[in-house]
Amino acid sequence: MAVQAPQQDDNVSNPTKRLRWATQRHKGHSGRRKRDSILGRFHKRGVSNEKKRESGGTDSVNESQGGGVQEEADGFEEIEESHSGRTIFFNIPLPNDAKDEEGHPIAKYGRNKIRTAKYTPLSFIPKDLWNQFQNIANDYFLFLIILDIFPIFGGSEPGLNAAPLIAIVTLTAIKDAIEDWRRTVLDNELNNSPIHRLVEWNNVNVSQDNISAWRRFKKSLTRGIIWMFRKMQTSKKRDQRKGKNYADRALDESRPSIDTTRPTPRTSVHSSRSSFYSTGNQIDNDTIQMTPVPSPIPGNGRTGDAYLDPNDRPNTAFSYEGDDGVLGGQNGTASSNAKNKRQSTAPPTRFFGSLIDETKQSPEKARFSKDYWKNVQVGDFVRLYNNDEMPADIVILSTSDPDGACYVETKNLDGETNLKVRQALHSGRKVKHARDCEKTEFVIESEPPHANLYQYSGVIRWKQKDARKPEAAGVEMAEPISINNMLLRGCSLRNTEWVLGVVVYTGSDTKIMINSGITPSKRSRISRDLNWNVLYNFIILFFMCLISGLVNGLNWAKGNESLDFFEFGSVGGKPSLDGFIDFWTAVILFQNLVPISLYISLEIIKLSQAFFIYSDTAMYYEKLDYPCTAKSWNISDDLGQVEYIFSDKTGTLTQNVMEFKKCTIAGVAYGEAYTEAQAGMQRRQGVDTEEEGAKAHAQIAQDRIKMLAELRKIHANPYLHDDELTFVAPDFVTDLAGQSGAAQSRANEDFMLVLALCHTVITERTPGDPPKIEFKAQSPDEAALVATARDCGFTVLGRSHDGIILNVMGVEKAYTVLNTLEFNSTRKRMSAIIRMPDGRIMLFCKGADSIIYSRLKAGEQPELRRSTAEHLEMFAREGLRTLCIAQRELGEDEYQIWNKEHDSVAASVQEREDKLERVSDMIERDLILLGGTAIEDRLQEGVPDTISLLGDAGIKLWVLTGDKVETAINIGFSCNLLNNDMDLIVFSVNDDKGLSIEAELDKHLATFKITGSDQDLKDARKNHEAPDPTHAIVIDGDTLKLVLEDQLRQKFLLLCKQCKSVLCCRVSPAQKAAVVHMVKAGLDVMTLSIGDGANDVAMIQEADIGIGIAGEEGRQAVMSSDYAIGQFRYLQRLVLVHGRWSYRRLGETIANFFYKNIVWTFTLFWYNIYNNFDGSYLYDYTYIILFNLLFTSLPVILMGILDQDVSDKVSLAVPQLYRRGIERKEWTPIKFWTYMFDGVYQSVICWFMTYLLFRPATFNTENGLSVNDRERIGVYVANATIIVVNIYMLLNTYRWDWLMLLIVGISILLVFFWTGIYSSTQGDPQFYKAASEVYGSLSFWVNSLLTVIICLLPRFTAKAYQKIFMPRDVDIIREQMRQGKFNYLDAYDAYVPPGKVSSTASSDISKPIQPAKKPNLEDDERPIYPPSVAYTNTTYNPRSQNGSDGTDYTGHRASLERPARQSLDRPRPSYDRMRASMDRIRPSFEASNEFTSAALLTRLESSNSQHQLQSSRTKDITSQLR
Repeated sequence: MAVQAPQQDDNVSNPTKRLRWATQRHKGHSGRRKRDSILGRFHKRGVSNEKKRESGGTDSVNESQGGGVQEEADGFEEIEESHSGRTIFFNIPLPNDAKDEEGHPIAKYGRNKIRTAKYTPLSFIPKDLWNQFQNIANDYFLFLIILDIFPIFGGSEPGLNAAPLIAIVTLTAIKDAIEDWRRTVLDNELNNSPIHRLVEWNNVNVSQDNISAWRRFKKSLTRGIIWMFRKMQTSKKRDQRKGKNYADRALDESRPSIDTTRPTPRTSVHSSRSSFYSTGNQIDNDTIQMTPVPSPIPGNGRTGDAYLDPNDRPNTAFSYEGDDGVLGGQNGTASSNAKNKRQSTAPPTRFFGSLIDETKQSPEKARFSKDYWKNVQVGDFVRLYNNDEMPADIVILSTSDPDGACYVETKNLDGETNLKVRQALHSGRKVKHARDCEKTEFVIESEPPHANLYQYSGVIRWKQKDARKPEAAGVEMAEPISINNMLLRGCSLRNTEWVLGVVVYTGSDTKIMINSGITPSKRSRISRDLNWNVLYNFIILFFMCLISGLVNGLNWAKGNESLDFFEFGSVGGKPSLDGFIDFWTAVILFQNLVPISLYISLEIIKLSQAFFIYSDTAMYYEKLDYPCTAKSWNISDDLGQVEYIFSDKTGTLTQNVMEFKKCTIAGVAYGEAYTEAQAGMQRRQGVDTEEEGAKAHAQIAQDRIKMLAELRKIHANPYLHDDELTFVAPDFVTDLAGQSGAAQSRANEDFMLVLALCHTVITERTPGDPPKIEFKAQSPDEAALVATARDCGFTVLGRSHDGIILNVMGVEKAYTVLNTLEFNSTRKRMSAIIRMPDGRIMLFCKGADSIIYSRLKAGEQPELRRSTAEHLEMFAREGLRTLCIAQRELGEDEYQIWNKEHDSVAASVQEREDKLERVSDMIERDLILLGGTAIEDRLQEGVPDTISLLGDAGIKLWVLTGDKVETAINIGFSCNLLNNDMDLIVFSVNDDKGLSIEAELDKHLATFKITGSDQDLKDARKNHEAPDPTHAIVIDGDTLKLVLEDQLRQKFLLLCKQCKSVLCCRVSPAQKAAVVHMVKAGLDVMTLSIGDGANDVAMIQEADIGIGIAGEEGRQAVMSSDYAIGQFRYLQRLVLVHGRWSYRRLGETIANFFYKNIVWTFTLFWYNIYNNFDGSYLYDYTYIILFNLLFTSLPVILMGILDQDVSDKVSLAVPQLYRRGIERKEWTPIKFWTYMFDGVYQSVICWFMTYLLFRPATFNTENGLSVNDRERIGVYVANATIIVVNIYMLLNTYRWDWLMLLIVGISILLVFFWTGIYSSTQGDPQFYKAASEVYGSLSFWVNSLLTVIICLLPRFTAKAYQKIFMPRDVDIIREQMRQGKFNYLDAYDAYVPPGKVSSTASSDISKPIQPAKKPNLEDDERPIYPPSVAYTNTTYNPRSQNGSDGTDYTGHRASLERPARQSLDRPRPSYDRMRASMDRIRPSFEASNEFTSAALLTRLESSNSQHQLQSSRTKDITSQLR
């Protein structure tokens, strides 16, 4: 094919000119950065390099006809930066400078195999041992074992002493192995996912034979382990089958019936893909050679030839037309006329070139074969099918859509489930077959990998050959590649049959993996603090051993002492050496001062806590069959100290399900709904929401039935499904039928027509009777609008090449879409220019109320503006997202002049977005207001109550989302994060130097009387009180980048500390992690992150605790999390119940462990005073071994597993109890030293009571033998000490149930049992008959009784005084529990907060409302601390912001009069309820320019008005939103 100049092609349709702002990005200012610095971004820099999605991207080129494709190589120089990126060659030999001496590529690219696991089978043992022996206690005991090997230091049983350390290391290793095995299984599932990759061709960018010997060894080892594991499983199954008869075996096996022998769906008629496999060359079923291949979805496949002509344009969801260009060939004449008319005015088409070299001879051996993700390499051709997930970062060459479009879901990247449009390169759209890939020759010059999800710069270069002149040199051509031409790893292909592309980034170089970071090894705060406590014990031990060595050495140095006459001589031979040896002997003697059993016990406790969390049925999500899963067992106590929670929005707080609820048309409000925000406002006013809610839902159910009947009277809509109707407004249907007059009927019809035409949705038809049409859109709001139009009789059937096919009340009509000006966060509006069937050109616009009002025709519709503004505010107060709808008729000449300017601007590359913004603004003026819409973004069940409960507990919740500012604010109001009493501080400053943002920070800091100094930061670290609910912060991603810089970070942090809520919008995954790190490191607080997508992995790993929500799609967050739950509402129970219990239990357990070892060790120390510190044992050696193993271990372990101060329901009813964890009062240095001194005191009593008993005289038994020898005195001391320790731990336990009392009793009796059994044998001759002799002495029992009383009396007295005169909150609550004041909690479910009404979606009108039980309690029976029942002015949200910026009602009139309408006999209960509620709400502050009020909108004139331009307040409402 010859290289042609641009020419007009009448056979090519004129596609819709779409400006896809929402998916474009400006290039970052800071340029490139290397990958290693990116991976260290969280701790080495304050802000990421990301930019949020703005109104466009200067590097986006494929947006409209003539979209800026560069035909000359030098044309790309304006876009391309000089970089040290990667150059990828396709079917072109590598140049010499790209090869090494052996001819292999110099560039080494990472494998596509990813690993979130920390270990491999080969590295597990050394790496795990290395991690474990970073624990100072393990190092200490390893050193003791080495010392014990040498007899000179008095060690007697080195093997027995090593047993505890071996046990703890083994148990910990098993736990680590299980945790990592789970991650490995998930990694393998991902790495072994199928992908169709081009094989039997030469990818010159990678070397196939460069597998190192080390990798071969690791792979062999892994295969060997897997083989052994499978062999063991097979052997086990074979053993189980042995001895079974035929009947038994038949029960174990599946019967070969029709159910088991029929083909699987993949190989049967249900699979449409296998039927397109090439059979001509006898290729197996895993290879695919021809294209296009139909969607794997049953019913959507095509049949036909294996090879399609490259010019063939198959019918797809994107090209909705029959043979005549219209659905099913209907209305073909009208469509043909319209098509001819459009072609006559279509601009000339450009020649973009093709990557295929028609002159090249190819072997035609290449084919697409099914392979694994892990085998994908840079430079591979890959083919993806509908619903496939991207295995790597891929540049799109061609798609099944004739216009090169494909739709992707980026939920795993930015959390959004709405579809995004991506475009194939113009030069690659003819590359559809494997043989086409062989004929291509091109080079991709790419930037190096970086973390910015919204930016990519590259260029594809090739030589365009002329088939008629094969010997002629080709023309150098180039085409820029932007992020809109890429599919990122983690995205999912939707509504597109197939995509063919080439791989540019793999594995750790992909954007999602760079943003994910490295899986960290987390340790709980108590575990980190424990090292300091162990260090203190080391210091104590050092001085004890030093005293022992000095005293012993000095005694040997004195001479003429008794030891010179009675000892056999010193071990060292001289005093100095004797003292040195005695020092190390004392280390072994007093080794229990640093308790290794503590670490074993903590592992057992944490494992048990993880099991109980997993077994908690109140956190079981039945819909997904998913319990709460503890993936990291060792940080359960951190759950009890969380002060800051960082949450994603989409899929975490919300269901991301939008439902159209209300609208206002021509001044008339339609729709019935009862939302959570409305109920919350009524609660604040003292309204009984249970009764009111029941009435509202009953009314809505009646109206729903009535509306469905009325709709079917007008038109038998086959696409209307009763269960999908969300817009309940029977009066709308009657008005549409003309009952209120022709004007209102026409207004309603025009309104629905705008909803059906002004959008970018695509249709998905499900055959059936009746048929079903669903809509996929870039915004769920947009899908809800189009779905409502469908329900009302204005159904979008699909798209033609240049238009939309509608079914309007049973009549199919074709509308030509001339231009689509899409929505973005800067424009806050979307417009569609439509040529109507009658030839008129209409501009339909929907957007933020403030934006639309500023563009209305000046001086017109004053009454309609006022009434519509009032309705929109009422909708917003109900927590609904509002949009305004307007239209304008354009003249033919006016449109053609504008369109010419528009096409000129759209063809530019530099500053194209700014130019498009100005051109769009020219046409979007002098609009006529039609009305407004109200949509409900449904929260997950229980989200408002959970957030309110967490707030009552003193936990601060921040929302970090990739969504736009308006959406985040709206959700904030709906879920109780924001309320209308708060002053919103909105940061949106476009100042790269940060000067204006610093001034804003200083201004707001002055409000709180702080300056952001270091002293302010020190004070903030000490203050854990929840801030007053007076302020909240909303900030976007670009501004966040500025405030996270070093000079502003501290001020921003301190300002956020003073605000009740913080919402960060349009943030990238790395920015989320940076915010978490800022708070965690800056305030030294415990942080928790919760999310459900891959875009949340970075902040999940950065936080102290990461929670992954196991959503219905995707498990990336779960894979990298520490805990996985099914719904956000389970977080309250995980944190407030299990977290608080775990923290309190571990704090008490560790304190008691140190205490009991201090008591035991210091009795030995006091004894050594009287034997010159020679290192001899007071007790029999079996006592030393069994003290921590049997005599005292069970009560303290049981305390850590089962102890409860209050029940789970009371923990939720009184969330204020959690604040002790935030303030870290359950484990403090004071508590540690208190227990230590208590242990020292009791050790003094335990030793000296016995010493004083024997000092004046000796005691003889019945047989005349004395009991004053060392072994028997040791029995006196040991038994009394063990009794004291066990009863002491019982005193510190809150829950005295039968199990705890039994365990304590058994532990005490065990020492008597062991003494009796062991002393009856001759294992130790000196200890023989010790039990009968000691226990037969009355002095033993009297001494033991007095010792126990004197030891425990101070602790008992102190606890009694504290509980009587200085009670804590938990003490008061426990007293009330004993009095029965919390018995009413038995009527509630485990995770629903008492006193709260379960959130009921307004759409669940068919379900009966179950009012919460309200027990009748006398005043004296009510708790002193109310269980979060009383609704304060901040508990519930009286109104919410909306997707178009909210409304803040200012300048209330005495009442809101209903607008005049022709029919007043039909009641509007929802409207009346809301109007009455609004009259009782205080006027909001007009001075706070954060939101648009109804009063302000009524005064807002068109932007064309001269007076409007002179007004600084209303000139541009967007300035008030910043």
